[in-house]
Amino acid sequence: MPNISRRDFLKGTAAGALGAAAAGSVGYLLPAAAQEEKGSFDQEYDVVVIGLGGAGACAAIEAHDAGARVLILEKQPEATHYSNTRLSGGYFHFPDPEGDHAALVEYVKAMMSGENCPWKLEGEQPHVSQEMAQMYADGVLQVRDFLMAQAPDLDPAFMEPGGSASFPMFPGFEEAKYGSSKIARYVNYTQADASLRPQDQPRLTKSAGEAFHWALVEDGVKTQRPGIDILYETPAKDLILEDGQVVGVVAAGKDGRELRICANRAVVLASGGYEYNLPMRRAFLEGPGVKGWCFYGTPENTGDGIAMAMKVGAGLAKVGKAASRIEVAVPYGEHYEKEGLKMGIASAITSAKNSMIVDNYGNRYADEFIITDSSRPFRYQFYKEALMYELLTMSYPRVPSWLIFDETRRAESCAVATGYSVAAYGLVPWSKDNLDAIERGWILKADTLEELAEKIKADPENRDMITAEQLRQSVETFNAYCDAGEDKDFQRSIDTMAPVITPPFYAMKLYPGGPNTKGGVDANAKRQVLDWQGQPIKRLYTAGEISSVFKFTYQAGGNLTECIVCGREAGKNAAAEASWTGHDAPKSDKADVKLTATSVSQEEEIAQVDLADCKDGVYTATAQGMNGNFDVTVTIDGGKIATVQVGGHNETAGIGSKAIDELPGMIVAAQSADVDVIGGASVTSNALIKAVKLCLVQAAS
Repeated sequence: MPNISRRDFLKGTAAGALGAAAAGSVGYLLPAAAQEEKGSFDQEYDVVVIGLGGAGACAAIEAHDAGARVLILEKQPEATHYSNTRLSGGYFHFPDPEGDHAALVEYVKAMMSGENCPWKLEGEQPHVSQEMAQMYADGVLQVRDFLMAQAPDLDPAFMEPGGSASFPMFPGFEEAKYGSSKIARYVNYTQADASLRPQDQPRLTKSAGEAFHWALVEDGVKTQRPGIDILYETPAKDLILEDGQVVGVVAAGKDGRELRICANRAVVLASGGYEYNLPMRRAFLEGPGVKGWCFYGTPENTGDGIAMAMKVGAGLAKVGKAASRIEVAVPYGEHYEKEGLKMGIASAITSAKNSMIVDNYGNRYADEFIITDSSRPFRYQFYKEALMYELLTMSYPRVPSWLIFDETRRAESCAVATGYSVAAYGLVPWSKDNLDAIERGWILKADTLEELAEKIKADPENRDMITAEQLRQSVETFNAYCDAGEDKDFQRSIDTMAPVITPPFYAMKLYPGGPNTKGGVDANAKRQVLDWQGQPIKRLYTAGEISSVFKFTYQAGGNLTECIVCGREAGKNAAAEASWTGHDAPKSDKADVKLTATSVSQEEEIAQVDLADCKDGVYTATAQGMNGNFDVTVTIDGGKIATVQVGGHNETAGIGSKAIDELPGMIVAAQSADVDVIGGASVTSNALIKAVKLCLVQAAS
């Protein structure tokens, strides 16, 4: 990629006068003559953010609020945009503000690096840990308020400080009052329809990662800050380096055309980890990194940002780190078909009753409850147990491990997560009764334990290790411990145990893995990307799992927390850079929109709103229909009602659905919510009309 000189760019911009004819919704285009010159750009922004997960959204919000013109580049299509943030469990951290701040810094430092833990020989990242812990300790106390500012309809009841943090052995544990993990949920989450996928739930019934994503991306960026431009299906390909500083990004447009985008102030890398990058997995992950690991986040995380950063001289830090336990993986998806990388799925029964875990020999090797017990600080390091290397045989006998369970467990619960991760979103097929997975061979089924052992042995990944006698003996011993009320081998809590006794019997493979990788680009507390000498690469910032601060260990929700804390820090500092071009990008003409909490039970008369008072933007309210809630979204453009859209609903076909089908067009045609109700569907009609009026109130507020 040729270098782009400051002189050539300034020459090109001067030639164009940057008139109104060149302005557009995604930045302005330079004149054709300038585009042909060496070093010209197609678009100009102050800050360019690469990746629209939680970290990218927060960086964009903070940079925008600091006065920068912001562009987000996202490789996925908008309709199927599933980031790791969205596919997550939605947990985050919010310590008690009354805790001791100095202790909080020490506790955070222990999680990040650990050199203040007396038993550790050295820290994981001592060159940046003190300043980074201070930055994080300051920022984590603002997480709740920041989330609520983006989405006032989140339920604050699940954000209160308190509970017990994960690491009582760490310095500052008691005094810091770090607390347990919190979860994002909208106020009507209890009304969610269990038959709907997370992405199809009405806004106010969303929870977990879907709620976290919606709060930051849909509410925080798209609705409140329409001036932030987003280019979907536009992956970043290269960083543009000029005189030792990053001055722009090369991206691939939807039409395949190369886009050269100027970043007057800085670029923020928030493109995720390398979970589905085969060469990086082979290079960085411990043990059999290609066939022996799995990740249950987005298949679109392919290490793009890491590769781009390395090309401009970025150093790396603890690249093999991952937030991992052992999870389900199946031979499915594009990455498996092309590269043999299995699709990971969040497991749901690894610690359930009527189940146990064995290695390839058929031996239990650990207390299975460790994997899911939030009171055990080491559960997100359980993958280390699974990666035990057997010296005498020079093999990894626990890769894969096998979850052994019986018909009682199969019938009672789905083996994988149904509220988050890839199966919940339909990215991999899995029926809630597990029968589809059995039919596909992803779960082995047998009438006897001996037959089950033979089926395990026939799997090439068992490598002829198991014997029927050993599996039968392991199950009998486990069942005896259940009857006796004590696990004499591994002290698993008896409350989590029940015998594996009811045929047919099942076996499902488990691999080291989890939601994401954590190691990657080295960065400091300002979230500046560092080179191999620990010096900042000018105008290049980073946030999220591509440069996770948690290089030692991890409490559930740590990654989403750092999306906010580090994303905001990166965005703020990126926007504070002086423009290398000597000027800022033209400002967007789209006004910000301030969201306020709305209530679906609101019965008072909604004030009449003059469209002339409405600001352009996208506004959402929830309607209380005959058969449940549904979201109504109104787009105001040019002082007119451009569209009225209704989300997933359960209104009766041919009755309430008539209002859903007909009223939006009537409202747009009338440019008013004062339209007649649909005969026979008055409840649905009035609910939809009321929701539109609430949207107009938001637009005029």
